[in-house]
Amino acid sequence: MGYFNSIYAADLPHRAVAVYMYLKDRTNKDGVCWPSIKTIARELHLSRATVQRALNDLCAAGYLSKKNRWRENGGCTSNLYKICDSL
Repeated sequence: MGYFNSIYAADLPHRAVAVYMYLKDRTNKDGVCWPSIKTIARELHLSRATVQRALNDLCAAGYLSKKNRWRENGGCTSNLYKICDSL
């Protein structure tokens, strides 16, 4: 259980814990990943709104940072998520 002690002990809703574990499993060596909200929702069998609430919970609690990514034509693409392991 050691790897996720902090997230298990946090006062976060179960949706946030599930999304955190999903993102943590998909991060690269730098602790970043960029799945779309639609992909996260589909793979976790959650609604997009639930995933968005979970991401907001994680950002507010300091477990995750989120950065917008942009296409060359100026359109928005998926977000870049960085897991904050310092907690």
